[in-house]
Amino acid sequence: MLEVVILAIALSMDAFAVSIGLGSKHIKRVKNMALMSALYFGLFQGLMPLIGYFGGKGVLGWVDSYAHWIAFGLLLIIGGKMIYESLQHGIEQDIAKITHRIMLLLAIATSIDAMAAGFTLTLLNVNPFLACLVIGAATAIFSWFGVLIGAKSGTWLESKAEMLGGVVLIGIGVKILYL
Repeated sequence: MLEVVILAIALSMDAFAVSIGLGSKHIKRVKNMALMSALYFGLFQGLMPLIGYFGGKGVLGWVDSYAHWIAFGLLLIIGGKMIYESLQHGIEQDIAKITHRIMLLLAIATSIDAMAAGFTLTLLNVNPFLACLVIGAATAIFSWFGVLIGAKSGTWLESKAEMLGGVVLIGIGVKILYL
């Protein structure tokens, strides 16, 4: 279960980084923005790994002997993407008004990685529903605090959180491959 908690924290860093950016730009409605971020990001980060898990279960029989390599490759790509994005400017800087449609798009964009990472749940001896609940809850908590931190401190922490998440995902991939 420790692996699931670490995976949850790493996956939530994407939403955390976006939430910091949202909080830094929308400091007038901080509590509303924090709640909206927690709900949207937590829900999608919790559902997408479940989709990845069931997709992975469907193909696991075909690729069973390569599953560790596939999981490593997916986590390497996701982690590398997060590190790359941490060096770029976030799209939330260009968004003046946050609507439910914008939040939906941001939630989907930040949770696509979680769907791919859901494949790795097939390799861990965990209840996938509990794992997805942990991932969703961790993301909701990080998103809530991300908005609050962004409102107080600006965006200086945004890229560092995303980079840390990427490094942790790559570390989990290496652990799956070698242990």
